[in-house]
Amino acid sequence: MPGRPVPPPVRAPGLPTVAVLAFDGMAPFELGCVVEVFGLPRPELDVPWYELKVCAETAAPLRAVGGFTLRTDHGLEELAAADTVIVPGVADVRGEVSPALAGALRRAHGRGARLVSICSGAFALAAAGVLDGREATTHWRYADLLARRFPQVKVNPDVLYVDHGDVLTSAGSAAGLDLLIHLVRKDHGPSVANSVARRLVVPPHREGGQAQFIQAAVAPVEEETDGVAAAMAWALDNLATPLTVAGLARRAHMAERTFIRRFKQRTGTSPLRWVISQRIAASLPLLESSAAPVEEIGATVGFDSPVTFRHHFSQAMRTSPSAYRRSFTHAAR
Repeated sequence: MPGRPVPPPVRAPGLPTVAVLAFDGMAPFELGCVVEVFGLPRPELDVPWYELKVCAETAAPLRAVGGFTLRTDHGLEELAAADTVIVPGVADVRGEVSPALAGALRRAHGRGARLVSICSGAFALAAAGVLDGREATTHWRYADLLARRFPQVKVNPDVLYVDHGDVLTSAGSAAGLDLLIHLVRKDHGPSVANSVARRLVVPPHREGGQAQFIQAAVAPVEEETDGVAAAMAWALDNLATPLTVAGLARRAHMAERTFIRRFKQRTGTSPLRWVISQRIAASLPLLESSAAPVEEIGATVGFDSPVTFRHHFSQAMRTSPSAYRRSFTHAAR
């Protein structure tokens, strides 16, 4: 590959750096998502944003799907020096990752960087050895191949993303966008993440454990009037009230079994699990910005007891409501 004279990486003082890998033969969507989330200035949020660097192994022009090329001034040295390193895919899921890229990923991980993959990018993280002994995900089409090529990785094909703190993997393209919003939420809290999601016109929060592959996720036109969407909208406006499957089915004007089946087709999850996830999502900004007791917040978003709230919150967020609140209290100091 053509070489590139590389100066020492220069970092903007005080800004966390995000490096994303560009490579020959890439599909541009995943790269574009990273640029959109981390590269655009967001002065309206009034928080220090990120310094984004698009990095590549070569200084030569890189061909992208669709018949155009791009080139970047940043190489693997800057990728290895970033705070967050994102691999949005690999050129060939059956090919070998170059020793230079694998080494850069290992160096980044060794110095404490956060490594992130989207879709087939998990193959690069696996080749670097940072997924050994860990659960990870990738696009459902590649899950079996990832498991065969890297048997030391615990591949879970049934989730949108997996977060280990220092290493995060996501499924297909849209799930990568979910993971990027999740990173913003971890760094800046739910209010900022929701603002970014609104600007992108995407849902502000989807659970990482939600199914990535939903059979017939887009309903045929004749099913658009079946009432599921209306029942979901009503539930979001009434989270604090007792919500049951039978009650939601009545709102949708359906038999209960029909409602459950069509709800699963639309969302990939059950009505009650969806309600729980929405209640947890509604509790996040309250925990972040209000001084109300945890018990009161749980009741406000519809949990029938503090024990139930803490249980479901811990299952979804991998921490307690009180610990979640403390993390934002400390961050604000």
